[in-house]
Amino acid sequence: MHPFRSHTCGELRAGHAGRKSRLSGWVFRKRDHGSLLFIDLRDHYGITQVVVQPDRDFFETCRGLRPESVITVTGLVEPRSADTVNPSLPTGEVELLAEQLAVESAADPLPLYLAGDDPGPEDLRLKYRYLDLRREEMQRKIALRADVVASLRRRMTAHGFREFQTPILTCSSPEGARDYLVPSRVHPGKFYALPQAPQLFKQLLMIGGMDRYFQVAPCFRDEDARADRSPGEFYQLDIEMSFVTQEDVFAVVEDVIAGVFREFSDWTVDETPFRRIPYREAMVKYGTDKPDLRIPIEMADVTEMFRGSGFNAFRSVVEKSGAVRAIPVRGIADRPRSFFDRMVEFAVERGAGGLAYLVWSGGGVKGPLAKFLSEADRSGLAARCGVGDGDVIFFVADAPARAAAIGGDVRVRLARDLDLFEKKAFRFGWVVDFPMFEFDETLGRIAFSHNPFSMPQGGMAALESGDPLGVTAFQYDIVCNGVELSSGAIRNHSPEIMLKAFEIAGYSRGEVEERFGFMLSAFRHGAPPHGGIAPGIDRIVMLLAGETNIREVIAFPMNQRAQDLMMNAPSTVSERQLRELHLKLDLIRDSGREGM
Repeated sequence: MHPFRSHTCGELRAGHAGRKSRLSGWVFRKRDHGSLLFIDLRDHYGITQVVVQPDRDFFETCRGLRPESVITVTGLVEPRSADTVNPSLPTGEVELLAEQLAVESAADPLPLYLAGDDPGPEDLRLKYRYLDLRREEMQRKIALRADVVASLRRRMTAHGFREFQTPILTCSSPEGARDYLVPSRVHPGKFYALPQAPQLFKQLLMIGGMDRYFQVAPCFRDEDARADRSPGEFYQLDIEMSFVTQEDVFAVVEDVIAGVFREFSDWTVDETPFRRIPYREAMVKYGTDKPDLRIPIEMADVTEMFRGSGFNAFRSVVEKSGAVRAIPVRGIADRPRSFFDRMVEFAVERGAGGLAYLVWSGGGVKGPLAKFLSEADRSGLAARCGVGDGDVIFFVADAPARAAAIGGDVRVRLARDLDLFEKKAFRFGWVVDFPMFEFDETLGRIAFSHNPFSMPQGGMAALESGDPLGVTAFQYDIVCNGVELSSGAIRNHSPEIMLKAFEIAGYSRGEVEERFGFMLSAFRHGAPPHGGIAPGIDRIVMLLAGETNIREVIAFPMNQRAQDLMMNAPSTVSERQLRELHLKLDLIRDSGREGM
């Protein structure tokens, strides 16, 4: 027999009764009945009940064992009596009658209680993550992550992709988020950077003729944490394809993503092709470029309907090039006044000057806005928003971007308070046709709005004629249940189109050659049309696990302050290490944060 186990703790069944078995695992719970000691022994695969009789020479040793001690037990598998069967455990029909027992590792008192439902404070869980990972729920989520990654690899390979590795030590990126810098010992005063993404390398692989690339890629960005974003590092399914259109990319990603969600969840998953939503439409209807399509509320642009209205507050906003968004909600006219007051308060907290509303009830229209509108105005709004008796329209008026953002927040809050989210469904959508440029109020000039290396729709002709703010790009995001899984694009593979796009954004030809000369050089040596995307693996697993905090699906995450409390990172280093790197610290304080 194997020195540690003949079976796992989740393996024994009624058919094993009468056999000798050896198990190893952690002491999960103990129940001391005086004449008998019951131990729930746990490993990665499950729990088996072990029975220790008082005549065994290890009985007192077992009594003194603390939870989470590791033991090896050998004994006879016995069926439980009918009244002691535990139907909640796969092993609940049997127990192991201990004949030999060895303590492999005695545990100290635990800083976390692992047998309860309350996981405890997050910082304590992260400091003792190796303990936290022993919980059944954490075991399930981290195993789910491993299985999802394996499935993604299988599916990409089936589509004819090969996995290639790209460098971890590379050059600093002049665009994007902050880099993590790595000082060079052999090149004093120079630094590598950890890659924010394999973006440039995967494009170079296409130029190198590799045709279909993917990688489960680690990425590093010095960003602040959010519930759906881990600070420091994350993993993505990095994809790039040659000689493809936007629709070709969509077809592969839809098949892979939909397949994974169906494999690991019994929720409803959209049939392919997923819905396509132009960016400008998304901002009007949902107030965001990552809409939650489970919510049956769509906003409407009613700006022109208030241009000459008798409601001065809205008319003045419109006259200043602002926007008015209507948020129609059906069947809530009978809600108490306190409900409407709470919604107004919420909108004000989000930065709105207020939240107007109209209520269609009993054949009439009431609400704070009603007296300022004519019968024709009210009828026009009802027709525009598709409302009738029993329905309500909320209104937000502000600068277009703020009206969209506040209206989008109100839409989600209404869905939450009214329980309007579609249950047990994953609703996907592609947000497409992002604007290539925007006007940057801070810089006082046109700037890139999304990805500067995307191909403009219409190519050079679009850049050379018309308003740059009207140019759209082959850029796209895939969203699920209000979470952005990824951004992608058909790449700009033409040096001249790239130089023209950067010229519009205020970059000279010399600046572009200095910053991106290696890419321009690669493009000038024969670059295929190519495009790609990189869905976030952490976010995929977070959705499948039913979590809202991404740290719950990462084995060893940092906290919200980008600290690894278990490994005590970041940490100071020795003077010797600094000398080897030709560095000397001169710490300064800037807005409460120390820098170098």
